Amino acid sequence: MAAVLDVVRAFFAPQTAPAFVIDHETPADVVAREALLDRTMGGDRRKKSSEKIRRGRVPAEGLALVARDSEGHVIGTVRLWNVEAGVSREGRSIDALLLGPLAVDVAHEGKGIGSALMRAAILEAKKRDHGAILLVGDAAYYERFGFFADKAQHLIMPGPFARARFLGLELKAGWLDNVAGMIVASGRKLSRSALRQAA
Repeated sequence: MAAVLDVVRAFFAPQTAPAFVIDHETPADVVAREALLDRTMGGDRRKKSSEKIRRGRVPAEGLALVARDSEGHVIGTVRLWNVEAGVSREGRSIDALLLGPLAVDVAHEGKGIGSALMRAAILEAKKRDHGAILLVGDAAYYERFGFFADKAQHLIMPGPFARARFLGLELKAGWLDNVAGMIVASGRKLSRSALRQAA
């Protein structure tokens, strides 16, 4: 009887809209995304080694995601970028993705938005047949998604970076085995008009 009552209560309970949805970023989201990143990461974010790799590039196809609240406002963002992750023993360059930045509006922290963005980004990267994702971040947070420092131990970022925070996730087993060298941008470049607008 109690189970039946629970079903009846659930049927008549008011339906609440989800707190957020994960969506592909659109050109209309650019201003909101940049404002969010400035608020959460500060003005120094543009000086990081990761940012130097991203500068003047377009995110990997289909791998710029946002979280929207129930009114459609951008409250979270994550983007992945095409890079060459060093070379194999045979001297072949290794394609990978560089994730970042991941950011969630401070007013919406603790709702699982960052985790949802990460899971969506990893799933989308797998669907698009990518082999590995690299990032610079807090190991204690990113290990839950399968990122570990040993996967990036023979790779280096241009400029200063914290070795213990440089992490990798293989989407295809063995993708980063015996790979060494510098992370280099390899994605599409922004058009000149887009660069002028960003300046």
